[in-house]
Amino acid sequence: MTTETQASPPSLRGQFPQVLLATLASTVGFWAWMCIAPLQATYAQEMGLDEGQISLMLATPVLVGALGRIVVGAMTDRFGGRVMFTVVLLGSIPAVLLVALAGSIRSFPLLLVAGFYLGVAGTIFAAGVPFASAWYAPARRGFANGVFGMGMIGTAVSAFLTPRMVEWIGYLPTHFAIAGIMLVFAALSWLLLRDSPAWEASRMPLVPKVMGALRLSITWKMAFLYGIVFGGFVAFSTFLPKYLTTIYAGEVDAVGAGTRAAMFAVAAVIARPVGGVLADRFGPKIISLISLAGIVTLAYIVGQQPPEGILTGATFLGMASAMGLGMGAVFAWIGPSTPKDKVGAVSGVVAAAGGLGGYFPPLVMGATYNAETNSYWLGLWLLVLVGAGALVVAGMMKDAPRPG
Repeated sequence: MTTETQASPPSLRGQFPQVLLATLASTVGFWAWMCIAPLQATYAQEMGLDEGQISLMLATPVLVGALGRIVVGAMTDRFGGRVMFTVVLLGSIPAVLLVALAGSIRSFPLLLVAGFYLGVAGTIFAAGVPFASAWYAPARRGFANGVFGMGMIGTAVSAFLTPRMVEWIGYLPTHFAIAGIMLVFAALSWLLLRDSPAWEASRMPLVPKVMGALRLSITWKMAFLYGIVFGGFVAFSTFLPKYLTTIYAGEVDAVGAGTRAAMFAVAAVIARPVGGVLADRFGPKIISLISLAGIVTLAYIVGQQPPEGILTGATFLGMASAMGLGMGAVFAWIGPSTPKDKVGAVSGVVAAAGGLGGYFPPLVMGATYNAETNSYWLGLWLLVLVGAGALVVAGMMKDAPRPG
């Protein structure tokens, strides 16, 4: 009797509300992380920024948010999601206030510093993956991570609400409101989140844990794939307003571009849990291949600069959906293929690769923009080529082991 009791798995009752609260907290973190991008036109006009400075401004929070995920993922293995959600949200509040100050005094150097610090908010994703995974059995972790991954809808919230809030209540009050919401969710995370009974704290020091993750071949393979699907999502989420107002100048204004960026993010958010569920059902490899094939095809179409209208909108929505499917599939691939005590560390490295995948494209797009032809064709062709390479890599990999 005692042996059977000890061998029985822990009860995971209340799993969905826990993952849902983590998703909402992640949404707030993503909103803060992306609060500079929707106002880029305002910053550019008021501070007299050129193409390179705009790209650097957009890319800086992404870089820090990417690299910081390695640390946060490993720390989540040790301290748990409840602690790390609270720490990340509280630690990011001063960054939002610093952005408010930089914009108020129109200081580009201070805005870069604030953007660097703002990257902390983007690390919240690495806390949620091991947290959500521990709440579900291996056969349903694609679903769990797909639901949690919907927190990236915070990019859509930021694109849609931030410029409108600035119009409604003003620049400073908008950032104060974001900081206040972060404080509320930090408190809710501390008071209501609880780590799964199946979760076990890892006492391995941070550096050996990260090095152990880096020694796993699955880490590098997943990092490359996630760098395409999530990196592409982050890059387009931040750069799409700039792209649309440049390529379709006179046809798309700043508010319209922000709305389309929000729709892009929503499409990816909706597709992400679908990708996770389909990966649970058919295996993550086939869903990843479908995702990458869609990204390559649609990036080629974007590179042709079709006329503004239904085709352009459908192309970007299709690309967002393909990226969302891939995000769900890749993280469904990680759990069954990774040692239990390294899920957080591997997830952190892979999430960092995704963030880095979103860091470089805006810089490349800014550097390769052809003013004479008003075209970003070279940057888009690079996406096509890298995506094709990822398609080959995914095709050569073994599918995730299925639960027995």
